[in-house]
Amino acid sequence: MSSNSRQPSRMPLFLTDDDVDAMSDWDEAISAIRSAYSTSGDDRRTPGRIFAQTEREWMRIMPSVPAGGRLFGAKSMVGSFADGLHVGYLITLFDKDTAELAALVDGNRVTGLRTAATTAVGAAALTPSRAVTLGVVGSGFEARSHVAALSHVLDIAEVLVYSPTTANRERFAADVTTLVGVPARAVDTARDAAGCDVVLCAARSRDETPTVLADWVGPDSTVLSIGSTTPAQRELDTELIRRASIVVVDTVEEVVHGSGDMLHARADGVDVDSLVVPLSDVLCTQVEPDLHRGIRIYKSTGSGLQDVVVAEMLVDRARAEGRGTVLPVGIVTSRK
Repeated sequence: MSSNSRQPSRMPLFLTDDDVDAMSDWDEAISAIRSAYSTSGDDRRTPGRIFAQTEREWMRIMPSVPAGGRLFGAKSMVGSFADGLHVGYLITLFDKDTAELAALVDGNRVTGLRTAATTAVGAAALTPSRAVTLGVVGSGFEARSHVAALSHVLDIAEVLVYSPTTANRERFAADVTTLVGVPARAVDTARDAAGCDVVLCAARSRDETPTVLADWVGPDSTVLSIGSTTPAQRELDTELIRRASIVVVDTVEEVVHGSGDMLHARADGVDVDSLVVPLSDVLCTQVEPDLHRGIRIYKSTGSGLQDVVVAEMLVDRARAEGRGTVLPVGIVTSRK
């Protein structure tokens, strides 16, 4: 071993999917996200995703060095088509002071936790402080986690849910009533759900055409779009984006140039750049949206910043509670 190399001073921690499930807490996740986005954005700290792929495998890496906290790192997402599609997520965290490996975290549940927590932060910044109706288009995992997170930041009077399968939307409505203690009911059309004060778009269409249209949305609504994260995917039609007074995004580059909604809007003549504002600018009060006039859209594609800060929150909690598996080895760091 080189004389400039050293063994880690503290063994890294491994958090399994069960560990993450046991420690997931909406208030703590929302607080971690709000704190992370309450500093001015710096593209060098959280660059875009890195892709590697073949016809058989793919890999995405989402790195981030948050302004706060003690840790930095990346989430790796991998997929293989060798036998159907199998996907895995791993978050790797390093100590900012020593560059030592601090933790490995199964990213499966972290992805859902950080996505919904970030949406909750965006929704709170764009929605008036009064009782609101929440319309949900979709009844899958993302829809459920988002309603749970939103219930921690919004005063929800009623939830209306639509998805194409009657049994699914009725089951979702029953589960929501139990989960968050808010009256919920299934509705027969997406138009019915989209007429609420706050509209959560959490389902893509099979043919990637928009699932929420401008004519369905009220003139002063908050629209939360979290289901179209690639150039081929659509949720919002062009006219809805054209009517928006502001589009608040978690990552400017990837939302503007990597989501089908914004690419189609730009192609149809919408001045996308004049509408888009980073979430950090809103939380830092550099931009103050009018919460009482105009359609306000929050749009997300996800970010390594979200993964890293929520994972660090989980690691801190695991250390305090004696949870997780301490690995018997770490990595060697060297002074260069």
